[in-house]
This record gives sequence, structure tokens and C-alpha cells, in this order.
Amino acid sequence: MISRLTTVIVCGLLAWSLTACEPGDNADDSTAAAQQKDWALVIHGGAGTISRDMEDELREMYEEGLEAALQAGSEILENGGTSLEAVEAAVTIMEDDSLFNAGRGAVYTNEARHELDASIMDGSNLEAGAITGVTTVKNPIKLALEVKQNSRHILFAAEGAETFADETDVERVDNSYFNTQRRYEALQRAMSSNELMPGQEDYYSEGHDLGTVGAAALDQDGNLAAGTSTGGLTNKKFGRVGDVPIIGASTYANNNTCAVSTTGTGEEFMRNVVSHHVSALMEYAGKSLQDAVDHVLHERLQPGDGGIIAVDHSGNLVANFTSEGMYRGTADSDGEFSVAIWD
Repeated sequence: MISRLTTVIVCGLLAWSLTACEPGDNADDSTAAAQQKDWALVIHGGAGTISRDMEDELREMYEEGLEAALQAGSEILENGGTSLEAVEAAVTIMEDDSLFNAGRGAVYTNEARHELDASIMDGSNLEAGAITGVTTVKNPIKLALEVKQNSRHILFAAEGAETFADETDVERVDNSYFNTQRRYEALQRAMSSNELMPGQEDYYSEGHDLGTVGAAALDQDGNLAAGTSTGGLTNKKFGRVGDVPIIGASTYANNNTCAVSTTGTGEEFMRNVVSHHVSALMEYAGKSLQDAVDHVLHERLQPGDGGIIAVDHSGNLVANFTSEGMYRGTADSDGEFSVAIWD
């Protein structure tokens, strides 16, 4: 008995000295600290019915596009840049890539033009900026950031957003800049059947794909940020506004919990205030990031509604979806760097 008791005491003292516990510390706290990452980044390029029969050349093009966006954001975070800068950079890369339904390559409205939406949020102070229905802004995510940084407002729409853009240095283009042949053909198909088509329905695959691009990041100062950008729905009418420019629906960031960006059926994401819902489950129900995202996807949304990417204040990354696939990528200070489309 004495020998066993002595062993227990010695082991306990050794464990205490190794963890350098302070009064009130516990094993869970030390484990969490050990898992803290310096920085982390997750991106998406849309979710939906993405055929596994996709040609290798096209798959490689998507993977290269995702890798370019992931690399741009990762380099900023690795070099000590802010989460806002990383999100802006990653989203901008995807806005410039015509494969994605944001910026160049955005879908057409019923009036055969392009109306773009974007939002961005800073988790350190809950400041946010968003724009909807812009037609001449080359990179909508940049204008959303201008709204956040240089306006007392959060959301500008249509002509008002264009007027605000006139007061900034964001690059402007003719609306024809966003044109692509495959998006135009998608509009013709949608108009002939009088249907609204999700933004990425024509990815050379069967079925419909739901489109948007987004990013969520944690920087070395512990600050979180998220941003999202989209061209919306093919054949959308009458100034339709989706979830992307609605803070708390598609984009949300709070240093106390997580940063979130979503992609999918916009109306459902608005009804369920999805991005804020994930944060609220962590803050008020004590759920982990993984459990919070899973709950929203499987308990609040319908199968096939889309996907959620998120990062928490410890650098844990989640990129989950209920659709067949989601274009996505993850990177962190532990050496993670990968892109994927399917499970």
C-alpha cells in the first residue's frame, strides 16, 4: 500500500511540474492550449451535385483554382497578416477565376446581366460590410471591405452601392467583363423552362450545383474573419437578394466562437440564420465547432441544401456539406494544405 501511494504522489507531482499548472487550471485547459494553432484558413468555391465523372482536366482546373486562393490567404497569415486580409485575398482570387460563380464567371439575371453580392466580417469587433446588386465592381469582396472600414453603415444595395463605390478606389469594369459563354447558355436553358437555376448548375455535370465562394480565417493575433461572394441564381428576377450580403445568414465572425461562410440554397440559409446559428450553438450551448456545424446542417437544413466552412478561436477547421460535393480547401500553421471536392 505504501509503495503504491508513493508512486501516485510522485506521478502526480511530476505531472504538475510538466504542465506548470496555475490554480484553477485543468487537464482540458492544457490540452486545448496544446492544440492552439498560430493561424488557420478554410475556403469554399460552391457546393451541390458535382458529378464524380467530371473530366480529369476540369477537376484539375478547379483544384488549381482552389490551391491558388488557399495559397494567397495562407501566405498572408504565415507572414503575420490579418485574418481580414487573408479572407479578402482568397476570395479575390476566386472572384477572378471564371470557374466560380463570383466576379468574372458570375451567372446571368433574367435581364441577361450580372448582379453581384458580397460580405465580410471582423470577429474582433463584430464590424461588417456588405453590398448587393452591384454591376460594375470587379471584386465585390473589396467593396464590402470598404463598407466595413470606411462607412458607418453595413449594407449598401444596387445604385447606392455603386455610388459608394464611386467614392473608393475599387476597380470598376463594364458589366460585360463578367460574361462567360457557359453561363449565358445556362441562362438560355433556364429561361426556356422558366426556372430559377442555382449558380453552378452547369459544371459539366448532371444535376444542380449551388454556388458561392468564401473564406474564414484565424490570424496570429487570435482574430477571426469571414467573407463570402456570389453571383446568385441564374435567371433571378426583380432585384432578388440572397443570403450572402445578409450578415448572420452566410457570413459571421466572432472571436469568442468562430468565423463562418456558407454556400447553398440562399433562402434556407436566411430562414435559419445559419452562420450566426453556428456561433450561437458554441456560445450558448457549449458545443464544439464540429458539433455546431453538424447540428445546423442535419437538424436545421434539408439534405442537399449546401455546405458550411468554419474556423474557431483555436484554429480548428470544419468544411462539411450535405450535398454531393463542395469545392473546398484547408490550411494551417501545423502544415495542413489540401483541397477537395467530394467526401
